[in-house]
Amino acid sequence: MSLSKILTPSIQQAIQALFGATVEKIEFQTTRKEFEGDITMVIFPLLKVVKSNPVELGTKIGNYLVENVSEVARFNVVSGFLNIVISDSYYLDFFNTIKDNASFGFVDSNADDKAIMVEYSSPNTNKPLHLGHVRNNLLGYSVAEILKASGKKVYKTQVINDRGIHICKSMLAWERFGNGETPESTGLKGDKLVGNYYVAFDKAYKVEITQLMAEGKTEEEAKKQAPIIIEAQQMLQKWEAGDEQVLSLWKKMNQWVYDGFAVTYKNLGVDFDQYYYESNTYLLGKDVVQVGLDKGVFEKDPDGSVWIDLTDEGLDRKIVLRSDGTAVYMTQDIGTAIQRVKDNPDVGGMVYTVGNEQDYHFKVLFLILKKLGFDWASSLYHLSYGMVDLPSGKMKSREGTVVDADELMQDMTDTAQKISEELGKLDSYSAEEKAKLYSTIGLGALKYYILKVDPKKRILFNPEESVDFAGNTGPFIQYTYARIQSIIRKADFDFSAAVSLDFELHEKEKELVKQVELFAEVIQSAAQNHSPALIANYTYDLVKEYNSFYQSVHILGEEDLAKKVFRVQLSQKVAEVIKGAFKLLGIEVPERM
Repeated sequence: MSLSKILTPSIQQAIQALFGATVEKIEFQTTRKEFEGDITMVIFPLLKVVKSNPVELGTKIGNYLVENVSEVARFNVVSGFLNIVISDSYYLDFFNTIKDNASFGFVDSNADDKAIMVEYSSPNTNKPLHLGHVRNNLLGYSVAEILKASGKKVYKTQVINDRGIHICKSMLAWERFGNGETPESTGLKGDKLVGNYYVAFDKAYKVEITQLMAEGKTEEEAKKQAPIIIEAQQMLQKWEAGDEQVLSLWKKMNQWVYDGFAVTYKNLGVDFDQYYYESNTYLLGKDVVQVGLDKGVFEKDPDGSVWIDLTDEGLDRKIVLRSDGTAVYMTQDIGTAIQRVKDNPDVGGMVYTVGNEQDYHFKVLFLILKKLGFDWASSLYHLSYGMVDLPSGKMKSREGTVVDADELMQDMTDTAQKISEELGKLDSYSAEEKAKLYSTIGLGALKYYILKVDPKKRILFNPEESVDFAGNTGPFIQYTYARIQSIIRKADFDFSAAVSLDFELHEKEKELVKQVELFAEVIQSAAQNHSPALIANYTYDLVKEYNSFYQSVHILGEEDLAKKVFRVQLSQKVAEVIKGAFKLLGIEVPERM
């Protein structure tokens, strides 16, 4: 139980006993560093109920707590704040209850609870994954793990955008320029091979546009009349009509991409429980649109198109079905959401990990589902995130200027290798151990750098900065974990016994236990806010506190056995929390560095 929950009823009793008044809510905050205290009660709100000055009021409540609450050792009052010092025995008792609990902070889900479905990745099958996909995957995977750790039942899913004109562009370019080459014949990952033809289409398209403009066409006319775009549109029509030859090519090239994606996902350390394909879902919403028309949720225009009018909600009119009866993205997303609940009746909410350029789309989608009468629609959440920028500027897939996800991961591993070799501490490692360590450090740097930033903020990604072994970085935290493992390996004595509640804590020990205690609360907060950044920055604060402790006290060199035992126990617990927190971020920790 948190300190605020322990203290609240006692403070309410104090106010009743001392002043005959009733207070529903007590406001707490962290004690400022310059004052002694472990938790601070804000006095000002009480002045509305109790007529007194803040210092007198705080002093009377403080004295009551010291006399009646065993956890309270002493207090001080500064202006309108009651700084409460908690007894060492409280922290020691807490530590003894969690020291052997390797899953401290994690809550098991209840089989009868509703599940949350977390969607992320959702790539197109015409190109490999890039840096933007990396942030999407890391965010979605981490949020899913955090929700699971908070006690929720979670399903991880993705919608694969496997149809449309952009897919046909790659297919047509391969037919024209590919000479039958395959991933096997070229040695290229399938997603990269297909991506090359998406770029090749764009180059050929631009040449034709230039030629048509030279013949007197406007740019707009040239873009519509270029033979290659017309042929791609014809291919899409054949696909929708079920042309066997087009479908065969589509299946073959998509499989190349899926095989390539599987390698990237494995290297990135993310996984999925379920897959949905746009080619299966783009028609699903049509039946729902008809139901919505019958209910009066949607309205049909004279040209046959179907719309929803959301102007009363501060939005606009939104099309849900074209006049020719074909689906739009909104139709597909309505159908997919409903299908997911049909497939998984225990789903009670969904998290969509999609960039912030789609904020409006998801406002409309969630509102439509509510108006259609689905009770789970109130539990839908758009995990909106900012773009990832590079020093060189914006990425463009069709021009081939993206930062490829596989190349990025390899570059991070290479950078970790370069820095590790410069530090020169790996002489005893085998080649296999070194390769594993370089990957662990490189990927840890990448993931931490991205996840430590609030999802809503844009990121300027700097690979060199992310692999720094000092500061708020993944390698700095990994190094601290490895340092603790070294201490534990060298501890050649039994340190399993619980510490006595009479043990007097060093100031640095107490601060470290306090930081450890926050872990369970941080997991719940990160789940509520869908923010891995809260986990990442908590872990950095924990590591900073541990390093301050490490610099201030002797651990293995301590002569007092009770102190030495407790400090090794405390170090081990910190390492467990680091490992658990990093697991929620999808980051591994090395036993040695």
